[in-house]
Amino acid sequence: MEKRQLGKSGIQVSVVGLGCNNFGAMPLDASRRVVDRAIDLGITLFDTADVYGNRGGSETQLGEILGARRKNIVLATKFAMPMDDSGSKSGASAAYIRRACEDSLKRLNTDWIDLYQQHRPDPKTPIEETLRALDDLVQQGKVRAIGCSNMPADQLEAAHQTSRTKHLAAYVTAQDEYSLLVRGIETALAPVLEREAMVLLPYFPLASGLLTGKYEKGKDIPSGTRYSRMGRFGERYMTEENWGIVEGLTVFANANGHSLLELAFSWLLAHPYLASVIAGATSPAQVEQNIAAAGWKLNAAELSEVNRLATKS
Repeated sequence: MEKRQLGKSGIQVSVVGLGCNNFGAMPLDASRRVVDRAIDLGITLFDTADVYGNRGGSETQLGEILGARRKNIVLATKFAMPMDDSGSKSGASAAYIRRACEDSLKRLNTDWIDLYQQHRPDPKTPIEETLRALDDLVQQGKVRAIGCSNMPADQLEAAHQTSRTKHLAAYVTAQDEYSLLVRGIETALAPVLEREAMVLLPYFPLASGLLTGKYEKGKDIPSGTRYSRMGRFGERYMTEENWGIVEGLTVFANANGHSLLELAFSWLLAHPYLASVIAGATSPAQVEQNIAAAGWKLNAAELSEVNRLATKS
């Protein structure tokens, strides 16, 4: 499988990654089958977080499943979201980062984390304190590279300025929502990524399923799908405008001998600042489907037309 660099880190990852947010909620054997198939097919990026799987379940399952294969993959996890109900185990203070990292290392059954990501900004902690703590982890060999998620463009620029002036480790990745239906990062964040030689790891690349082709306007939502479990959250995607875009994109993809799912993956990978499309899977078949979807190389004319079809009024 094609690989790309995680910014300036020197770490290479497969262009299709495995999102591990379902692990911990899934039985261990089911998670194991997904991981085994992903590794067999060349996926090297496994993305989790301490909060996934009911606070720790995803990391714990990965720690049990990977074994000796851990050294052959790029393991990414996150910190900052609440790990208890009191709020004492959350944020990006130096003390909490040290604690959170040790907890993640223990659950993951590993000595190092390849990409340690700040899951969300912490307005209560100065960015220099956060970056110094992360830099310490890098210097200690417990973390190879650092990233952020959901950080506004101006805060990300300020973080890079701090890293430069204080000679601290800098964020090499940003994990933010990006898809054919949600393109907000293009205005402010993407220019910062390109300027700082960072890369994007998009979440919700399929708009929580609306870009899979499973759903049709006016028809009942199939049981067992993500949208059937999302309730009102799904309404942010299932708008009249989005349905119109999906219809146009589906016609375009089919006319070119491809599926909407293939278009969603391939359009993302047409962006040079994007390193890997992280997609979750609950079965080996989904892993296979996600990998196959990344095979369409859009030419300039196709990319231009897709951008036109996906532009909102």
